[in-house]
Amino acid sequence: MKKVLNPKDFTEILGSYSHGIKVPIGDKEMFFITGQIAMDKNGNAVAPNDIQAQTRFVFENIKKILAEGGASIHDVVKAVIYVTDISKFKEISAIRNEYFYKARPASTLVEINKTVKEGCDIEIEVIAIK
Repeated sequence: MKKVLNPKDFTEILGSYSHGIKVPIGDKEMFFITGQIAMDKNGNAVAPNDIQAQTRFVFENIKKILAEGGASIHDVVKAVIYVTDISKFKEISAIRNEYFYKARPASTLVEINKTVKEGCDIEIEVIAIK
């Protein structure tokens, strides 16, 4: 049986999605975390024009979602990072490396035109197995 993971201090869900889904697979559990952007619980962009602060905010939210299901950032096996300015790669990568120093997941980073929220310049989705 799948379990929905929607931390209480996150923005209200305004559609047919969840911040995360936990699915049992044999003696393990798989976690699918929806793309997270730097948006506070009131729907405001966090630290517009500060890619480092936004990246940290997003990783902290991913940690919260995983923790709600009993997993950690160290259980991540796949990460996809979407950014509106690929020239910020080194800044993003430095922070990414702080969080994934142990997990070392398979990863993709691509440039996009924009995210769903003006002022949010990065979106990160992950898959984890515990």
